[in-house]
Amino acid sequence: MIHTAIPATWSDTAPHKSGFMTANGIRLHYLDWGGTGPALILIHGFYDNPHKYDDLASAFTDRFRVVAYARRGHGQSDANGPYDTATLTEDLRGLMDGLGIAKAHLAGWSMGGNEITAMAGTHPERVDRIVYLEGAYDWSDPASVAGFNALPLDKTLPASATTSLDTFRAYLWTVLFPGVNDASRFEAYIRDLVVIQPDGTVQQRMSDSLAQAMFATLVTDRREYTKVRSPALAIYAETYFDVRNGDSAQIAKILAWEQKHMAPFRAASIERVRRELPNVEIVNIPGTHNDFVFTSREQVVAAMRRFLSGSAPER
Repeated sequence: MIHTAIPATWSDTAPHKSGFMTANGIRLHYLDWGGTGPALILIHGFYDNPHKYDDLASAFTDRFRVVAYARRGHGQSDANGPYDTATLTEDLRGLMDGLGIAKAHLAGWSMGGNEITAMAGTHPERVDRIVYLEGAYDWSDPASVAGFNALPLDKTLPASATTSLDTFRAYLWTVLFPGVNDASRFEAYIRDLVVIQPDGTVQQRMSDSLAQAMFATLVTDRREYTKVRSPALAIYAETYFDVRNGDSAQIAKILAWEQKHMAPFRAASIERVRRELPNVEIVNIPGTHNDFVFTSREQVVAAMRRFLSGSAPER
């Protein structure tokens, strides 16, 4: 696949404002795309930052005020603990208070599903509709933990990927976004994951110890779907990792892992949300856990816009 290069004089052209706010006693970084109408708050996944939504957010500003923020310990937000879901949910509530948002639609990608579930369950008066973007998984499920422990890819960032921003981008492009041919769509996200050192090398913003603490929350805190009364849209991607691009031997390992771990976990997750969420709609989208919003952007936008407007799904 041909990849579009990033110009040397890059600048973030996404139409958002960047700001900081103290919420629940911690300084959080947020992006505000503006827009008119009800608030739509976008919550990123584990290890991510709010720039993950740069390519998506502008599709909603004609109907919604769109905001994304960096969870504590992520991006440019403060890293002070604790990191349990209850605390992270109070961070979200504090951000809403600070931005003057009384009630909002919430969309959570991957780990972001924890906050939107907890927020809808504990503060239902603050939540309208919720959208799970590959986020309707209970990552504390033993099947999920077993899958994480058997990942077919190296869990550590190789030293060769930190020699420059270019090598870091190339590595994540290959691992997370192989189906996306234009890195400008996630360039700000890539840059916000690291701090460029004086010698040109890059250092990850999130330390290993912080990543371990945050991951412990991910695989420990159980979802309480039965407390949610908000209408919910759960969007599931086709696979977790890319099974079409790359080395054939690696693809074979990924397919074996997908069939043994992720496919049954996905099926069980769908069955559970159907059973425990009283008003849920399931949508299946082509793509992978990390790239589906880019590779299937039009389908994601159409499904979200219809759902958030309260329209019935097409039959």
